[in-house]
Amino acid sequence: MQFLTERRRPGLKGAFLMGIDHGAYCLGCCWFLMALLFVGGIMNLYWIIGLTVYVLMEKLILNQLWSKLSKLMGLVLVFSGVGLLLNQWLS
Repeated sequence: MQFLTERRRPGLKGAFLMGIDHGAYCLGCCWFLMALLFVGGIMNLYWIIGLTVYVLMEKLILNQLWSKLSKLMGLVLVFSGVGLLLNQWLS
């Protein structure tokens, strides 16, 4: 809503420019998540469900609680990545 209220442009040309502006913002902000959805979505539906739940939690949980959860989730993701690398290296 904030984007629509602050960057509103009248007319068809304005709507087109708003679409380009919003698309560029979205791509710049969430390119890594989009890449994960593309790779995970092609291979595994569980990745899509997990990422959906993660983003839903991020959007719905209060900021104070989320800041603690995001640090914990960051650690979980780092250790998962290290575990996958070690598993691949030792195989």
